[in-house]
Amino acid sequence: MQVLSQLDLAAAAWFLVAWFGFNFLVDISPLRKKTLSSAMDDYRRGWMLSMCSRDVRIMDTSIMGGLQQGTAFFASTSLLAIGGGFALLDATDRILQVAGDLSIPVADSRALWEIKVLGLMLIFAYGFFKFGWAYRLFNYASIIMGAVPEKSRASRETIEKMASQAAELNVLAGRHFNRGQRAFFFSIGFLGWFAGPYVFAATTLAVLLVLIRRQFASRARAAVFSGQYPTAASADISGEYTDTGSSNPFT
Repeated sequence: MQVLSQLDLAAAAWFLVAWFGFNFLVDISPLRKKTLSSAMDDYRRGWMLSMCSRDVRIMDTSIMGGLQQGTAFFASTSLLAIGGGFALLDATDRILQVAGDLSIPVADSRALWEIKVLGLMLIFAYGFFKFGWAYRLFNYASIIMGAVPEKSRASRETIEKMASQAAELNVLAGRHFNRGQRAFFFSIGFLGWFAGPYVFAATTLAVLLVLIRRQFASRARAAVFSGQYPTAASADISGEYTDTGSSNPFT
């Protein structure tokens, strides 16, 4: 007997198209330059160029530490979610019995329920790999940041080259982190499948619309695009900071 109906297969296909299609739209398509994520990539590169002009980089290391902590939190949350999925598989019979007593349309059979739970676990596993790799890339970026020499110990070209390497690792880490977060967001849409294929398709569409709005029409995007990050060529900081990196002339 076929476990998945034609409606279930169609809803699952729509879910995959929406998820990976959104990744393509934001990360690969020509429209990526208009997204909030792309604007933040430019700010990451500008941050590294500003970092290499400072002799005191405590602020930069603090920001990097915060990024790493946030990534580690989501990675550990992914593992907890996977463990919760195993708990759901272990309690399948009881959940189906309770759902039947309450007339809740959770699943028509044990096999269908297990397929849905396994699908949810796969999403969290994908998120874990993305968060884990993003955490590692943030580590690599922080190591290169620490290796960037002071202004008095290397040429400007060498310093900016190493800062650019740290920036690209930072950008790449941010992209993997974003993809892990998108997996979490689309897992909310996936939960609609437990109520049926029509709800599954609707919740997937709702999540997709929310994410598109955040990238192209949110107030956060408007705030980021309201100003343009100054380029390295136009940023002349000579005389603005002392050798300690402080704007206070007495330090």
